[in-house]
Parts: sequence; structure tokens; C-alpha cells
Amino acid sequence: MTTSHLSPDALNGFRGRRPTWSPSPSGDGSEQCTVEVPLDYARPDGPRISLAVTRIRAKDPARRRGILLALNGGPGGYFGLGRGFPAVLARTRLPEAYDLIGFDPRGTGESTPLTGEITPPKAPFDSRLPDADFPLLAEDARIREAGNQRLGGEARRHHNTPNVARDMDVIRQVLGEEKLSFVGYTYGTYLGAVYGALFPERLDRCVLDSCVHPDWSWREQFMAQGRANRANVGAWAEWVAERGSAFHLGDTADAVLAAVEEAARNTAEQAGTPLRTLFDGAMGSRSANRARWAELGHLVRELRTGDAAVAGRWLSDERVWPPAETEGTTRCGVLDAVTLEKDWPADLEVYYEDMRRFREHYPYGYGMLRAAPWVGAFRAFTPPQPPVKPTGEGLSPGLVVHADGDPTDHYEGGAAMAERLGYRLITVADSGQHEIYGLGGNPAVDALVDAYLVDGVVPEDTVCASTVLRPDLPSDGTPGATGRA
Repeated sequence: MTTSHLSPDALNGFRGRRPTWSPSPSGDGSEQCTVEVPLDYARPDGPRISLAVTRIRAKDPARRRGILLALNGGPGGYFGLGRGFPAVLARTRLPEAYDLIGFDPRGTGESTPLTGEITPPKAPFDSRLPDADFPLLAEDARIREAGNQRLGGEARRHHNTPNVARDMDVIRQVLGEEKLSFVGYTYGTYLGAVYGALFPERLDRCVLDSCVHPDWSWREQFMAQGRANRANVGAWAEWVAERGSAFHLGDTADAVLAAVEEAARNTAEQAGTPLRTLFDGAMGSRSANRARWAELGHLVRELRTGDAAVAGRWLSDERVWPPAETEGTTRCGVLDAVTLEKDWPADLEVYYEDMRRFREHYPYGYGMLRAAPWVGAFRAFTPPQPPVKPTGEGLSPGLVVHADGDPTDHYEGGAAMAERLGYRLITVADSGQHEIYGLGGNPAVDALVDAYLVDGVVPEDTVCASTVLRPDLPSDGTPGATGRA
């Protein structure tokens, strides 16, 4: 029996098992347990791994609908909330109707770990890396994949989205439930869609927030971040151009963007490549955050015409994602393994050509590095099955939530996911937020999702206003405009 042809009923042997719950030491009111699952679902009686699971029970057993699982992070739950999700979602209306279930996906957190080696990179951290250094990025990826394989070995090929979905179904069976409901963020949206494709009759209510695209490879998904960041920078440039007297960067979006490039060059010349790289990162992160638009305008003005050596003061809070791995000798290897469930180009020139294009057109938010070689270029194993294609067949109505300026998961993916699954689409307009329901402080979105999950009210496609607003600075020519920000 191959994994791709595994019958849903092949795991019914887990149905009679019941976990042993104990109070969680986190002090958040949750319980914890361990659930065993097969490492390889094509061999249900083979080696087992453990999953760390948490629960917060529904407040009123009489109103209880069932269980609701949640997951974000990724791919693979990388740096995800995992077991902490029940405590986070307990602040919503969900405990009225559900036992809230959190879990560390296979290989992560307190579940049986999958690790890789930490190796210092050879390539400099440069958002506009010169061609001569491209091979260093490729070599870093090759060494990283070799270190993954040395520590992870055969187990790596079994850490993929279909198996995480099957793990969810084992959790469902172990808890004695006929169905489960699901809230997925980021990577969790793809996981929820794959679960629905594998077990449509077992998926009850489902919300997918900040979606990956159902048809993109992981490389295409990462590269789309460059386009998403560039769109936010373009929107910011138009806003600044309408307030030329406040920022003095030009009265057209093109002129403002030219000023941005002047600021980048001046920063590199006076303060060096590392701070210019942080500046490119800030252009992505702060254009996504509409509340920081005026600050970003002043930053560009000062770095363009002033002493760019002060860039460190402006950029002191700029964070690099993912953060550098500098402590210890090992790290979680799940991100690397899960991204290899889909094919990557083996020809390095494909990456190099895209990097040149992204360096010119999408440098903001580290866009060029999203096109760089990844461990997939040197994949050390063959996936056990083709990727599962999400489909809406047999699914109950569900919701997709997505901000139109999400810099991490391009809005195009959310719209495509809603269409593919037949789900209703809740769009947060003029927003660069990422992961919104219950996390982003948007009462309108929270009310719609709560009403669906708790009361069964399925909304029409809806546009909600952002709660992260542009600065209250009038445009030039507006009565009462002061020309100051």
C-alpha cells in the first residue's frame, strides 16, 4: 500500500485509544497529553512518533459542538504557536462551542523532534547581493541540506503536509470525535485545505486566514513575497506623493520611488551594505504597516539627503525574518523538510536569473533573497507521494480571511483558495496585516468568524476596514492641510 493510496479507514485502529490528560504547566488552564502516530502512514504498524497535544474544554457541555484544531507557522509549523493556540483562541467566543485543541506538528516543539545542523553561512546578508556572490548562497543551501540529511535521515521524507493532515485525523479519532473544525493561519491554511481534500467528510467548519496559494510551489509562494512587498511600497509612494510639502520626496509615485533608491545608494555608500539591507527590509515591513507610513517618509528623506550614518538609529527595531541561527549546533529541520514536498529547480541559473530580476524590481522586504537557491535545489530525498491538490469537493461552507496587502502571503493566494474551495472571502482592505482573526485586533473580522464558527452563520463575501490606519495627514491642497507630519 503506497501512502498516496492510503485508505482513510486504515487508521481506524487508533479509534479505541484514549489519551491520558494532565494539567499543563503553562498555567493557562489547558490540559496536555501525548498522542502516538505512525512515522510512515504507508506502514501504520511501523515506527511511531509522538505528538504533544493540548486542550481547553468547552465552557458549556450542553452547547458543545465538538473539537476545533488550530495551526499557523511554516511551512511545517516552524515557529508556530502549536500547543499554545488553545489559550490564544480562548479569548474569542470559540470556547462557547468547542474544545480547543493545540498541537506541535510532527518534528516541532515538544513532539518527536526532527533536527538539522546549524552551519554558519558563507554568503553575506545582502538584499542586493552582487552576481559574484551568488554561488555562496547556493553553497550555503547545499551545506544546509547535507546537514539536514545527516541528522534527519529517512525520517525527513515523512515530514510533509499530507502526513500532518493524517496526524490531525488520528487526533480526531483518539479524542472520539466524528468530525473536527479547524482554524489555520499561513501554512495552516494549506494544511486545512489538504485535510479537506483527504478527509472531506470529517471536516466540519473551517477558517483559513492569510492563505498560501493552492497551486503554487513553495518556491513560487516565497517569491510572491517580493511582489507583495513591492505593491505595498507602491501604495505608500502614492500616498507620500500626495503630501509632497510634508516629505519633499516628489509629487508623483515614480519620483518618490526614485528618492527611495537614492536613499538606498546613500546608505550603502555612507553606512555600508548591512544597514542598506536593513533599510530595504524596513521599506517592506513599514509600508505594510500603514500606521508607520509618515515615519517611513521621514526615514527616506533623511537617508536620501542627510547623514546616512544615522541609519542605525532609524533601523534599530528592524527585525530580520527568519532570525539568524547562532546558538547551539542543531535547529528544527521541519521547515526544510516540508518545503521539499514540492519540486524545486535543480539548475542554479534559474535562481540566479530570478535573483537579478528581483534585485532590480523587488528589493524591498528582502525580496531578492526570496528568489535565492534553497535546500530544494539539492534535495536529498524523493517525496513519498505527489503533493495533494486542494479541492472543494465534498466540503461544507467555510471562510477565507485575507488582508489585501499581506506581505507574507500574497492576497492572490487567498482569493484563489476561496474560489478553489468554494469558501466565502473576507477581505481586510488597505491592510498589510498578516494573521488576523483573533490575533490582529479587528472586531469586524472577529465578529464574522465567531458568528460562523459558533452560530453557523455563513456570511457573503465581505470587505472589512483595516484597524491599522494610515496617518491622519491631509494631502496637499486639502483645506486645513499644514504641510507637516
